Amino acid sequence: MEHVPWARDLAGRLLAEPLPVRWAHVQGVGQTAEDIAHVVGDDAELLVRAAWLHDIGYAPDLNKAGFHPLDGARYLRDVEHADERLVRLVANHSCALIEACNRGLGADLAGEFPSPADFVLDALTFCDMTTSPTGQRVDLDQRLEEAFQRYGDGHLVTRSLTEARPLLEGSVQRVRAALDSR
Repeated sequence: MEHVPWARDLAGRLLAEPLPVRWAHVQGVGQTAEDIAHVVGDDAELLVRAAWLHDIGYAPDLNKAGFHPLDGARYLRDVEHADERLVRLVANHSCALIEACNRGLGADLAGEFPSPADFVLDALTFCDMTTSPTGQRVDLDQRLEEAFQRYGDGHLVTRSLTEARPLLEGSVQRVRAALDSR
């Protein structure tokens, strides 16, 4: 896992000071990815790097489009020259296309960063959606309930997560099944 320190350090530089709560979440997601990486076989390092980088688009200096998966992926592609698969995972984590469409950014996200739609994306989504904003492990229902309370009824994020819920549940179930079978 030679490139994991790069990803962890980059995320820390971008998030730790300006967004300490977001950084706590990212640290929890990164730890979860490290703990379950074996389920993706040869893609273990890719999963862990994506976990550390999945929310860098929240960094104030990167916020251009106003949608963190798109902003983070563009930064990784244009500034860091990261590999395409990593960039596409960051862009598409946790059913990002649904929220992108609801924000009027769906064509941008899908056109620039087609979803890898693979088990590594499921695993990244699992890591994100089973980690609270403060970095604690939670189940998907707890994570969604916290987000619904934080954003409130009718908010675009609440609507997007509600729409994405069956897909998020599918990702979590597939990863749990893989973990249980090992």
